[in-house]
Amino acid sequence: METIIRKAAQALLAMQRYSWEQGVAMQAFLEMGNKDVVTAMAHEAVYRRMEDGRAATIGVTDAATDPCSVGEALLAACEWTGDAALIEGKDALLEWALHTAPRNDAGVVYHLTNSKQFWVDSAYMLPPFLAAAGHIPEALVNFYGYVDALYDTKARLMSHMWDDEAGCFLRAAHWGTGNGWTLAAAARLIPVLEASGYEADVQRIVKLVRELLDSLMNYMRADGLFYDVVDDPGSFVETNLSQMAAYTIYRGMAGGWLDDRYAKAADHMRTAARGKVNAFGFVADVCGAPSFDKPGFSPEGQAFFLLMESAARNYENLINKNCEGSGSGE
Repeated sequence: METIIRKAAQALLAMQRYSWEQGVAMQAFLEMGNKDVVTAMAHEAVYRRMEDGRAATIGVTDAATDPCSVGEALLAACEWTGDAALIEGKDALLEWALHTAPRNDAGVVYHLTNSKQFWVDSAYMLPPFLAAAGHIPEALVNFYGYVDALYDTKARLMSHMWDDEAGCFLRAAHWGTGNGWTLAAAARLIPVLEASGYEADVQRIVKLVRELLDSLMNYMRADGLFYDVVDDPGSFVETNLSQMAAYTIYRGMAGGWLDDRYAKAADHMRTAARGKVNAFGFVADVCGAPSFDKPGFSPEGQAFFLLMESAARNYENLINKNCEGSGSGE
């Protein structure tokens, strides 16, 4: 493993993690193909579950969708091991996601247990798990519900928080990481939808991805990074949206649902993110945990560096394979 990737992975494993951080970390190791780490993290996620089935819960107990972020990797660990404890934890988490979690009349799960709010984060936390578990209609109800509540049709960007009870935005800002959560969720959903014959939904979500990317490209800085609120130069410059957008582009090009007109931008963002990795493997100047109000470090920043690198390598391998296959023979 290349040194920069090994160090970034080591730094991620050294970090303390909330449920959503555990989930995106597990997803990173899943997409890297590291079964041992995924399985160990799945056991820890199941061990730290609440009585209602919410996994990996530590410190924050009012999160409704964040605990579901471990779901796809947990499903994989169950399949690999057949471990009864993991299967029990997976079933309990699905029961929460499908039936117990608070939701509106349309079935869209709220971000928190104690208020009727939709946060853009939830697009990543819940729908990919439901889709991977075979509950595609429920995954789509939730993904479209978040998009309908939070997509700014004028700016063609995602806003951050909506209060469903008050009928107004809690935060209308076009948060960079929030747009990244939406892009990355779509990148995980689309292959499942394609494999399951949901072609109309594939086209609808791909259209959203292209709109978001095209809008974001208008705000990308010359250095390949973005402002924390992408259309607010008064906010700080941060790293993670570049990683999240590049990850989505590489996955999309490898999957054939994005064309290579985004390749140059993805490479530029990847180079910018690589330049932010310090000697210990920490990705600097992401929207920093735990307050997310200044540049710093975060588990999701580490995880998306690994996810970006994995997606880039897969795309590069595919291109090289295609080039070798198209070469002339003797």
